[in-house]
Amino acid sequence: MHNFRQLQIWNEAMQIAKNSYLILSNLPPSEKFGLMSQISRCAVSVSSNIAEGSSRSSNKEFAHFLSISLGSLFELETQLLLSKELGFIKDDLGNLFNSIIHLQKKISTFKKTLL
Repeated sequence: MHNFRQLQIWNEAMQIAKNSYLILSNLPPSEKFGLMSQISRCAVSVSSNIAEGSSRSSNKEFAHFLSISLGSLFELETQLLLSKELGFIKDDLGNLFNSIIHLQKKISTFKKTLL
């Protein structure tokens, strides 16, 4: 069992979630139940699945939850790209995308150590 609060991947996922939520205020109200909802769920899912997986009794189970976190990160990246392309987000997302890609690599690497 791992203490999720001490995992760097969890801390980075929390920061990505915070940054994603700050960007959500830029989306139009018409997207409240569309992209806004999807982005918030994905952003929260990453750190939540890392935390849940860390409580599991086997590394195989933890790796499964890391796979779910990784999938949520790719979803988040896709939804932010779509929001940007549709003109809903005017902010520069370069730093956020770099953080997402960096975390995708870290989770993949960490997952390999568990199997």
